[in-house]
Amino acid sequence: MLRAAALRVTRPRLAVLDAVHTHPHADTESIIGVVRTELPDVSHQTVYDALHALTAARLVRRIQPSGSVARYESRVGDNHHHVVCRSCGLIADVDCAVGEAPCLTASDDHGFSIDEAEVVYWGRCPDCSAAGNS
Repeated sequence: MLRAAALRVTRPRLAVLDAVHTHPHADTESIIGVVRTELPDVSHQTVYDALHALTAARLVRRIQPSGSVARYESRVGDNHHHVVCRSCGLIADVDCAVGEAPCLTASDDHGFSIDEAEVVYWGRCPDCSAAGNS
């Protein structure tokens, strides 16, 4: 994947990519923790740099729901959306609401050629709903 995206293959990049694949919607600090289980001496900056390079190469996607820190996922290349729990912050993927990407037709596109729509659904996850968390 890295070579196909014209990126140099390094142990930190491979570890970050694996962490994003195995921990969808993880924040940077969580990814650093996962990477350090494999590479204990990796610096914060190295992980930040790897995330930036992987995002720029479209190997990972950066999302940032309102009120949340940036999170990363490996599901790229489609126009999926997210559902976020207002209580615990759990994030899950949601496929397009209706039809083909970009899922929604703008009432006025102002001349833009729209290729993506970002939709975030908010609510409470099943565990928080069952627990009565507000």
